[in-house]
Amino acid sequence: MISGTIRRTALAAARQAPRRNFHATPARNGGYHYPEGPRSNLPFDPLAKGFGIKFIAYAVTGFGLPFGIAVWQMKKNQ
Repeated sequence: MISGTIRRTALAAARQAPRRNFHATPARNGGYHYPEGPRSNLPFDPLAKGFGIKFIAYAVTGFGLPFGIAVWQMKKNQ
């Protein structure tokens, strides 16, 4: 029983192996090539002047706003 399973698995693998090569897309030369390298895929420039302050303000506002709203709602009912 086990030998039949192993044999069927080996035969199925042998039939599948040649077909796998045709699924890959061939390499294309030409066309528009996007710039590569660190920070080239970011929609902002982390090396710009004032980026750190803007980021900290954005993060503090985004994280603190829900807590501030919760405190305001709790004090509003008193």
